[in-house]
Amino acid sequence: MNQLEQLKQFTTIVADTGDFQTMKAFSPRDATTNPSLILKAVQKDEYKPLLEKTVRNNRYASTDEIIDQLLVAFGLEILKIIPGRVSTETDAHLSFDTHGTIAKGRALIKLYEYAGIRRDRILIKIASTWEGIRAAEVLEKEGIHCNMTLLFSMPQAIACAEANVQLISPFVGRIYDWYKKSTGQDYTGADDPGVQSVRGIYDYYRYFDYRTEVMGASFRNTSQILELAGCDLLTISPDLLKKLSESDAPVERKLSKEKLLKSNLKQSLFNESDFRLYMNNDAMATEKLAEGIRQFCTDTVMLTQIIKNQIE
Repeated sequence: MNQLEQLKQFTTIVADTGDFQTMKAFSPRDATTNPSLILKAVQKDEYKPLLEKTVRNNRYASTDEIIDQLLVAFGLEILKIIPGRVSTETDAHLSFDTHGTIAKGRALIKLYEYAGIRRDRILIKIASTWEGIRAAEVLEKEGIHCNMTLLFSMPQAIACAEANVQLISPFVGRIYDWYKKSTGQDYTGADDPGVQSVRGIYDYYRYFDYRTEVMGASFRNTSQILELAGCDLLTISPDLLKKLSESDAPVERKLSKEKLLKSNLKQSLFNESDFRLYMNNDAMATEKLAEGIRQFCTDTVMLTQIIKNQIE
């Protein structure tokens, strides 16, 4: 049994890609996409027909509406392959707009429902800003489940859990990147700051019995993945899924409610001012959140230009 098969015994495996043709080989339960992944996919020859069809069928719509249609078109193709859920991201330009994010989440769900897809198979991805968390809280009450992305800190995780969101995606690799650059030190195994962040969040959630699922994301190597074996879900890129499938080394479960690293955790609650202060005092979380939003905004602009070129 290879490492990927062993890992599936402890953790739900999610494919982190917009390349739905590649994900077939690894039989993930769920899949996640984001603007960067969709941008990368539409520039491949095999996906140009899907782009062209989406633009052709929505020629008189706005570019924002066409992007929504394109995101959903990819989601629909992915749902033909996987048995579970697909995550579709809201526009990063709305990261600090609660009402705009709510409207976008409703619009995306409406498109999926029009295509005959149930709400329980869709997760709306939203940046873990204060405004994004508040939007997710509203959407969850409407039965629109959310995946909170660009999450780098415990205050973000706690605020998401208190808002009763379905799932969070703490970014292991980007935390690792920041600390490696900041300290000049390479980190491996359980010493990896990204791994430690997710483990701390997982322990906190299980200790206080939050319903929110924890899905480790943004991995740089298989070591980070294996250190989080037992996490609720792990979303993994195709190249790392391939590496796991090619190794037969044993996989040990590292996370479980029975293996809580700390048994004397104290519960914390954050109002808006507390949340903003804690984020401000966490240079890594603040910088990586801002960087992630900027990158997704840039990729959305590039995707918009590709669509405009198609229209012309």
